[in-house]
Amino acid sequence: MTQLTDIRRESTVHVALDLAVSGVPVLPLRRGKVPFGNCPACADNACGGRPNMKTSGPCLCPDVCHAWAAATADPSVIVSSPWRAAWRQAVCVGYHPGGAGLTVVDLDDADAIAWARTTLPATRTVATTRGEHWIYRGVMASRNAVRSGVDIKSTMAYARYLGPGTGAMADLPDAVRALAVKAPSPVRPVSLSSGASAGGGECPHRTPVYLERGIAMAEHHITAARSAIHATVYRTFLAVLSRHGRCGCLTDAHIERLFTAAQTKGETPRHCTDAWTNARTTLGL
Repeated sequence: MTQLTDIRRESTVHVALDLAVSGVPVLPLRRGKVPFGNCPACADNACGGRPNMKTSGPCLCPDVCHAWAAATADPSVIVSSPWRAAWRQAVCVGYHPGGAGLTVVDLDDADAIAWARTTLPATRTVATTRGEHWIYRGVMASRNAVRSGVDIKSTMAYARYLGPGTGAMADLPDAVRALAVKAPSPVRPVSLSSGASAGGGECPHRTPVYLERGIAMAEHHITAARSAIHATVYRTFLAVLSRHGRCGCLTDAHIERLFTAAQTKGETPRHCTDAWTNARTTLGL
């Protein structure tokens, strides 16, 4: 059994190296056909993340960390000691389609395949356990469940390598790009009626210096964040509402300052509104 395992491992590494030579970034997938978890030094994004993650950072970890972002076409990395340890546990090869300039339309069942055959242009096709991968030349945003049984895997995603497939590869059509377009959620205006509770009476928070210091600290906490911006914005909104959300201290101007700070870090108005609403819901406001 050990000998068979060694043979399978070496075969997997050879497949990975062949793909890398073609410019396809690869990574080992463990049991469950999923990426390896982060090493202790990178747990909870402590290292700042890979340079090509959503949150940029300085991570130069030699281990197989950060899921799809670990994918590489560098042979010296693929056969390095840390990666060899991962290959010994790997069950198959994964790859980053977007890193290879590709998009995979993952069709999970017969109905999805039938839909693709009547809707999408023919392209390179690879059989999977339950359906097919249709591979196009071009990149786009990845998104799951764009319709029943259909996922899109391109940038910031990984796919299993299941062989070269058959058929000529076509350019990514607009019909596939359109699948990933979602109508934006309506953005409700920021106001006291949809934001903080309008309380009344005397409150110690109404002391101008106290309230101003709290809002200024919240703004600084958001703008100084270097990673996990979404989580930072939500936690900051939650903290502000926990202190001032029930007594009516917050004004529209205060809320606008918090939203402005979040948007300077790249948050959209919709994300700000969603974070504010979720924080209020969590606190029962």
